[in-house]
Amino acid sequence: MPLKADKPIKTPKEDVLGRAEVAVSFAKQLLSLDISEGVVVGVLGPWGSGKTSFVNLVRGYLENLRVPVLDFNPWMFSGTEQLIDSFFIELSAQLKLNSTLHEIGKALESYGEIFSGLGSLPFVGPLIEGSSKVSKTLAKILQRREGGITSSRVKVEKALATLDKPIVVIIDDIDRLTVSEIQDIFKLVRLTANFPNVIYILAFDRLRVEQALTEQGLPGRDYLEKILQISVDLPAIPNQILNRHISQAINEAIDGIKNPGPFQKERWPDVFMEIIRPLFKNIRDVRRYALAVHGTVLNLNGQVALVDVLALEAIRVFLPDVFYQIHESIDGLTETSEITLDTYENQSPLKEQIDQLIETAGNKANVVRALITRIFPAAERHIGGLRYGDEWKKRWLQERRVAHEHILRFYLERLPSKGLQAFVDAERAFEKMANLEEFNHYLRSLDPSRLEDVIASLEVFEDRFRAEHVVPGVVVLLNILPEIPERPLGMFDLGPELIVSRVVYRLIRSLQDHSRVEEAVRNIIRHLNTLYAKELLITMVGYQEGAGHKLVSKKAAENFEKEWRDEVRSASISTLIKEKGLLRILLLVKRRAGPEEPPLDIPDSPFMTLALLRSAQVEVYSQSMGSRFVRPSVRLAWDELVELYGSEDVLRDRIEKLKSTHPEGADELLSLVDKYLAGWRPSDSGRN
Repeated sequence: MPLKADKPIKTPKEDVLGRAEVAVSFAKQLLSLDISEGVVVGVLGPWGSGKTSFVNLVRGYLENLRVPVLDFNPWMFSGTEQLIDSFFIELSAQLKLNSTLHEIGKALESYGEIFSGLGSLPFVGPLIEGSSKVSKTLAKILQRREGGITSSRVKVEKALATLDKPIVVIIDDIDRLTVSEIQDIFKLVRLTANFPNVIYILAFDRLRVEQALTEQGLPGRDYLEKILQISVDLPAIPNQILNRHISQAINEAIDGIKNPGPFQKERWPDVFMEIIRPLFKNIRDVRRYALAVHGTVLNLNGQVALVDVLALEAIRVFLPDVFYQIHESIDGLTETSEITLDTYENQSPLKEQIDQLIETAGNKANVVRALITRIFPAAERHIGGLRYGDEWKKRWLQERRVAHEHILRFYLERLPSKGLQAFVDAERAFEKMANLEEFNHYLRSLDPSRLEDVIASLEVFEDRFRAEHVVPGVVVLLNILPEIPERPLGMFDLGPELIVSRVVYRLIRSLQDHSRVEEAVRNIIRHLNTLYAKELLITMVGYQEGAGHKLVSKKAAENFEKEWRDEVRSASISTLIKEKGLLRILLLVKRRAGPEEPPLDIPDSPFMTLALLRSAQVEVYSQSMGSRFVRPSVRLAWDELVELYGSEDVLRDRIEKLKSTHPEGADELLSLVDKYLAGWRPSDSGRN
């Protein structure tokens, strides 16, 4: 179904409030009145209560009886003079379109011409109010006009008196005019209200119009009583009906949208009753809201939890100042907290953001408090509620809740942050993780510079890791690790190896049994492409101090390690020189070898020497006190190289042989090596 815009209904078939019968009864009442001197009636109700729809239902009944119905739209005109001119011109033009009413139209046009140009005179208003002094003054002016006002009015009255059916003039939306325009409209009605066979239907908000007319000096209510013969006050919409239409409108708004987003049924009743429902007053509100929801849900493409979207759209439509304040309160709404000092918490900038948000809501402060409790639980501590720690962020992110900063920013900005994009890619990757080929293909289809962030986001799905994910997941992650580009690390950055290791560890740990882990590790090792990846896995599940997590038996760990060392010793030079972390690999073999194992032989090959020197390079960063400038520099793990070769003399000999081959692209490295050979060491190592 197409969404209904914020427009009034026109036929009884569209009546959802059961007002068609009331409208017909009202129309019949109009036709039963003595209209020999005209009648003015009112359809009263606050903005959005359905006055225009009710008038349209009355119109439909009258038109079926062939009662002429004319409209005057005061919105199209401004100022007293323009209103006077246009009122008569509009009505006479509509009358002249009807052949049976043509003469009446001409008579009314002539009558209106008498008043043309008088709107700017300050005493037109008082004249209509019955001031005898100015009436005489105005009468003299009018008498100088051809025919005078009396003869023209008599002509109109005679023409109208011959009608067998009344003419109904509808003036709607009076309450939307300015105060002066409201006053002008009622002056015009009084000027022509006693024409025979003319019924005026005026639709307006009683309170608004009474306030405008009170400025005349006469109480507005008394003024209306002098003008309106009868009126109908539209009743408030029953809660159950409004609730039903809100629900129906939401369903229509998201119907046909392929991916409206995850919907948490258990959250919906509280969110609806505490946040959404209190903001609705009438059917017009329902339609405005439905149109807003449709566009936003379509635009978000399922990336935000639907319950959250529905709540925030209600705030955006009905509390725009609060919604704007949400942009300024992202940290306060989403930042989690462990136990902190209450004094600090009560004075923190985050609490100030939440206090400002509630204050902005004014008399809807309870709605915003409910918004915090139901939609932004991390901020609940600022209003005396529960405290939520960092562990909740994973859950909120998986559920696409705006309680997580990435999701809230995406909802507000419609642009995925780096973190949210990584999570979305990780979610797709996780869906493929049980299939080695699909998982591998998907990760390798991503921009390599984004791999680190995507793999880090896989941790969010830890509670969904199952046995079928372990082998394909670990194999792909460890094989792709050497291909993740290195990037400068900040003080709190983990680096690719630690990031991959964290996900691998959580995958393997999910098996929860030594024998199952041992079986999985053997299966994984067969599919790993590098010695580096195999060592990382074996160390992780083993018993090495500070590195092993003891996920297999001690005997199994020792066997894995020995088999790996044997594989390193038997590896060809061409295999070894391709390894990431070659220096570390060979040192581990040398350091951990058992007494019965053969010694590690470092091939006397320039290729091997160059690979080891490159592997020994370490980039470090330093910063002077009081300066933001960060200086990068390259150093060598010189002591480790000496340890591997057994002595600096052996190392020197291998380096000289390497130099004699004039390796391409190694000038800077060899220049640094020469400094170490000459005895230079970085200042923080105690030598320079």
